[in-house]
Amino acid sequence: MSRRKSKVYTDEKGYKKYSNSSKPVHRHLAEKKLGRKLEPGEVVHHKNRNKQDNRRSNLWVFRSQKEHDRAHRKDKKKYGRW
Repeated sequence: MSRRKSKVYTDEKGYKKYSNSSKPVHRHLAEKKLGRKLEPGEVVHHKNRNKQDNRRSNLWVFRSQKEHDRAHRKDKKKYGRW
């Protein structure tokens, strides 16, 4: 992504994406946080479950969808919601 401000839109699933590439904003910011491109299969999780909250501190990268699902199940047990 270029340094200039890119336009974003919200897709049908509620995630923000860049208009010029359709890349999800949360994946781009996770790559910046890690200092590398995401590996195939890595999943970016919003810690507070708010898909619109793309602060770097709110993003967590899991190695696989399986690990990501495990975190959601743990949250469901702890908080009683998915």
